[in-house]
Amino acid sequence: MILSIESSCDDSSIAITKIATKEILYHKKISQEEEHSVYGGVVPELASRLHAVALPKILAETTPYFDQLKAVAVTNQPGLGVTLLEGIAMAKTLAMLQGIPLIAVHHLKAHIYSLFIEKETIFPLLVLLISGGHTQVIRVSSFEQMEILATSMDDSVGESFDKCAKMMGLGYPGGPLIEALAKEGNEDRFDLPVPLRNSPLIAFSLSGLKNAVRLKVEALGGAEAMSHQDRADLSASFQKAITRHLIQKSKKIFASESIGDFAIVGGASANGYIREAYASLCEAFGKRMHLAPLHYCADNAAMVGRYALDAYAKEVFIAPNQLDSTTTKKQKAGMLL
Repeated sequence: MILSIESSCDDSSIAITKIATKEILYHKKISQEEEHSVYGGVVPELASRLHAVALPKILAETTPYFDQLKAVAVTNQPGLGVTLLEGIAMAKTLAMLQGIPLIAVHHLKAHIYSLFIEKETIFPLLVLLISGGHTQVIRVSSFEQMEILATSMDDSVGESFDKCAKMMGLGYPGGPLIEALAKEGNEDRFDLPVPLRNSPLIAFSLSGLKNAVRLKVEALGGAEAMSHQDRADLSASFQKAITRHLIQKSKKIFASESIGDFAIVGGASANGYIREAYASLCEAFGKRMHLAPLHYCADNAAMVGRYALDAYAKEVFIAPNQLDSTTTKKQKAGMLL
């Protein structure tokens, strides 16, 4: 079995995955959303302290599996440095005490592998990764070969949802709150700009859209003066604009890519409105759409463990004294390492 640890942001998670069958034997995640909601976003130092309490509690529940462990895997990049170090310290200690290999896991690759939890991999694959820190389209040719085709020039989808929710006084995390409100709103009430609409660039940019939402909030008298319907309508209009932006740029990529399988991963991939829009796009281009189960869209150790299965088979290990939160190879242009 492989024990996997995730602590890249505000979710403390540990999983146990059986190597032979890919079965998840144990998985637990403790969220910090309540503690961070009062600040409207994640406070790194607070997140680190909460990981230091939560991770040992979860680990204590996995001790019955210790004598069957063949490796330990941990997210080591990208993420918040102070929170990554909590998981890394635990993983290094376990690897040395148990005398088993250590696997360093790239967080974005783990999100891609959320598609394959308790399943076989599907390669090649086009992937839209939309999370709190990243917005990218990636061509996944194999375990070793992943190429970024488009990325955000500024803000990510997840960050934009969170920041716009904060502007409207909704709370944190913003994605689920905006999606729920949008179902009650009129998406045509506010004319928000679709970023890079007339640009030939195959890239994403969300800072301008976020600023447009800020101006609408100010025009309505600020978050305190907005009515429930104001918030619902602005949420729906924002969700519509961000989805149109994603779809317009993805169309250009779909037109030039012959790969028949497409997937959406990352925390923001749980958004039903975005999922429906991409289902229609895939149908128009004759592509097969793949989605991770909703409970595996956000950060979790199960996806870290699923990536680790392939890494273990290929003996992609790292020495404990070589692992920290900045361990990385020199990155080639456009390559996800």
